[in-house]
Amino acid sequence: MNKAEILTEALPYMQKYYNKTVVVKFGGHAMTDEALKYAFASDIVLLKQVGINPIIIHGGGPQIGSMLERLKIAFSFEGGFRVTSPEVMEVVEMILSGKINKEIVGLIAANGGRAVGFSGRDGNLISAKKLILKDTSKDLGLAGIVEKIDTAVLEAVRDFIPVIAPVGIGKKGEPYNINADLAAGSIASALKAEKLLLLTDVKGVLDKDGNRIPFATLAQLDKLREEGVVTGGMIPKLQGVYDAINAGVARVNIIDGREPHSILLELFTDHGVGTEIVKQ
Repeated sequence: MNKAEILTEALPYMQKYYNKTVVVKFGGHAMTDEALKYAFASDIVLLKQVGINPIIIHGGGPQIGSMLERLKIAFSFEGGFRVTSPEVMEVVEMILSGKINKEIVGLIAANGGRAVGFSGRDGNLISAKKLILKDTSKDLGLAGIVEKIDTAVLEAVRDFIPVIAPVGIGKKGEPYNINADLAAGSIASALKAEKLLLLTDVKGVLDKDGNRIPFATLAQLDKLREEGVVTGGMIPKLQGVYDAINAGVARVNIIDGREPHSILLELFTDHGVGTEIVKQ
């Protein structure tokens, strides 16, 4: 009976999201724990099986940092973004496009799904330009920001599950290291996705006392930023949220990727998990 009740609760949400696009940013601890990685791939295959169109954009910050340390290549962060020299960019592409991307494709295949993996440079999917932070004069190198998303590539692989490494391409063909949260927000915006899910290593957006905020508007997020509650890596994450919602994505959810099956809990249960963000 418990299983029947669970399925009954999930059915209206399966109907709601049927044939809709859900963009998922895969990152954090969920990418390094073997059991969580396998559960994530299984959940994505289930979404596709019930008629939802999932699109994955993955990060890889810890893995990139680990490889840079092994190769003794210096790196730093500014405003939540990795300063990306040409040497760092080589490692970024090697880890994101060459290693992590294909691992995710393989895990989806192992769970009975069909995925296709590519970089944002492929087919000019993510056109990018140099990122310049307003509040600093520091050169961020090949750290980039999205200029345009060409959805033709994604439309061409609609029968598959796209897995995208957030590397953009400049006007001269040069690569740019794009923050995965910002890339996910831009892709969700371009596709007018029904929902954007950001998997993180926190329970959601937290207030000044460290408590999870289950529901928030953009105005409430602005207040948290002004109060200095939102800092570090959460800044580009929330910028991706702003961009997506202002471009027409109805709801964005920041959820804890450390919780097994958090995607299913968010999409198919009455209460969901994490923080749900809407325009107003």
